[in-house]
Amino acid sequence: MADDARGAAATEAPAVPNRPLPELTPANEWFWTGGVDGTLRIQGCQDCGALVHPPVPVCPACRSRSHGPVPVSGRATVAGFTVNRHHWLPGFAPPYVIAVVALEEDPTVRLTTNLVGVGPEQVESGEVGIGAEVRVVFEQHGDVFVPLFEPTGRTLPNPVPEPARPEPRHPLTDDRFEHRAVLSGIGRSDIGRRLMRDPLSLAVDACLAAVADAGLTLDDIDGLSTYPGMAGMGMSEGGVTAVEEALRIHPTWINGGGDIPGPGGAVITAMMAVASGMCRHVLCFRTVWESTFATLRLAPPGGGLGGWMQWRAPYGAMSAAHWIGVNANQYLHRYGADRSLLGRIAVNARTNAARNPYAIYREPMTMDDYFDARPITSPFGLYDCDVPCDGAVAVVVSDASVAADLPNRAIRVEAVGTQILERVSWDQDTLTHEPQVLGQARHLWTRTDLGPQDVDVALVYDGFTFNAVSWLEGLGFCGLGEAQDWIDEGRTIALDGPLPVNPHGGQLSEGRTHGFGFLHEAVLQLRHDAGDRQVAGARTAVVTTGGGTPSGVLLLQRGD
Repeated sequence: MADDARGAAATEAPAVPNRPLPELTPANEWFWTGGVDGTLRIQGCQDCGALVHPPVPVCPACRSRSHGPVPVSGRATVAGFTVNRHHWLPGFAPPYVIAVVALEEDPTVRLTTNLVGVGPEQVESGEVGIGAEVRVVFEQHGDVFVPLFEPTGRTLPNPVPEPARPEPRHPLTDDRFEHRAVLSGIGRSDIGRRLMRDPLSLAVDACLAAVADAGLTLDDIDGLSTYPGMAGMGMSEGGVTAVEEALRIHPTWINGGGDIPGPGGAVITAMMAVASGMCRHVLCFRTVWESTFATLRLAPPGGGLGGWMQWRAPYGAMSAAHWIGVNANQYLHRYGADRSLLGRIAVNARTNAARNPYAIYREPMTMDDYFDARPITSPFGLYDCDVPCDGAVAVVVSDASVAADLPNRAIRVEAVGTQILERVSWDQDTLTHEPQVLGQARHLWTRTDLGPQDVDVALVYDGFTFNAVSWLEGLGFCGLGEAQDWIDEGRTIALDGPLPVNPHGGQLSEGRTHGFGFLHEAVLQLRHDAGDRQVAGARTAVVTTGGGTPSGVLLLQRGD
């Protein structure tokens, strides 16, 4: 290779930053040891020549199984970035710049990395930003050579295209499984910060409340469904097994997997089970205890990194705040928006939360408060991020034939959107919006005669303020890149506006219940039981639960 096609010579790096390092395996060793000769290598198909990252065992272009490491120039263009100012890892001190760079050989192939040789202030000011040409350098940590990138001084065009909008699949018939099920009951536990309660006890509280709300007994429940049902990180009570053992239910069907359409997928799969005749009443639940988990300083097992985190953790990209922050900066750059767009989402959430007795944060917040908050990772400050908490929410899905016999109004499901139309990746496909939003949003409207103009209230996932922007645009309430003008300084999304958004305060102010809080609020709104925050005359609600990983969206209606 020519001299300018190689990275700088690798030297033994000091212990700072203390990077989490990947575990070297035959499948990845060639990537993480490329710094031995200063050459970046990417998996390449030996039949069609396509490059792919991260490595996979089959070529996505021609389906060939023949592949191997291919030397590339080591030059790339910055496609997105975030300047991290929060301390996530011991020995990895902020500030530092996380970037996604698009390779010179194929800009659709990207790496998450750190920018070096440039100060965070230069990146935040735009002196070095999206479009900056960079070249690889390597930092050695024992046998591992971490590829980093430094600016060359050149500026190139934005390497990220407008998001692809492939046509979703349309239903084959007019029959809809959604119409054979209803949401019959809802329940919640206490929700708060550091409740210091056993998470299973929170789940039991919510489940018993939902069953009672539906006018049922535990003997009526013949299905259990949750998301994701995995232990660790304070995001589960132990799953289906723990709840079944505590309540001694005898289900004919269960779901406890994470590979479903987001947290709402627990409800969507339950609807399918009911529609198929497998179950009559499915108890769906979600429990978080992140706040107590963090207080107790529990930690998952250590060791070398594998899986998808090996491509992010070495760069300090530990949080969805980093991954989504990269996309948010690409959005602001592309569409000429500014942080006031995100601030309007945060202030609207807090204003609505003041009417919600369950919300954790109900104190008034102004735009000045939003801008004065401590930075987390650009463009996000503290109030752009949802609130880790303890709590559980449950929903009962029942056969539609029982709707007339319920003590409370049954809520119909008009349609769902679930189709995956983007790569299931945080950095390899959609960078203009949150990934796994645009496809599912478009799919929703193929399964109903209704449209965005028919929605009375929107419950959109707001793990970060930018998530809500992505869903509002993806669902077609405004065009891509048009949210700042459409929101109209918050008037459009206010409780008395044309499209009230997250009347309960969302996860930004009520607390992060991983999507189930939106379902709970939607049912209250459509029953007209939301008290001071009730949207007048609400009959149709859209609910999104997730993004980033395969997500889902539901269109709910007040039954006649």
